[in-house]
Amino acid sequence: MTHPLGTQPAPRRTPLDAEEKARAEAAFVPLVAEHLAASGRFRVSADTPELVELFQKVARRVGDLLRRPVVSYSNGRYIVITFGQEEAADGTVSPR
Repeated sequence: MTHPLGTQPAPRRTPLDAEEKARAEAAFVPLVAEHLAASGRFRVSADTPELVELFQKVARRVGDLLRRPVVSYSNGRYIVITFGQEEAADGTVSPR
């Protein structure tokens, strides 16, 4: 197949199988937790729904691990994982 001059075909990605997803999630949790603890924010390229889903799961596990609210948001190119706000006993919400 020919392509217009100066262009390359888009790379084809093979979806991860269930075992690969589980291993990736387990491997990213300590990395993201360490980065959040150090800087309060983690950003990574996540340009497919599969990667967004993977890092959303990682964010939930990191929140459980650190016992702090963790949120994630994506714009279709990147996903950002950061600390969320905590609710005090009196019902007020404040960043930690």
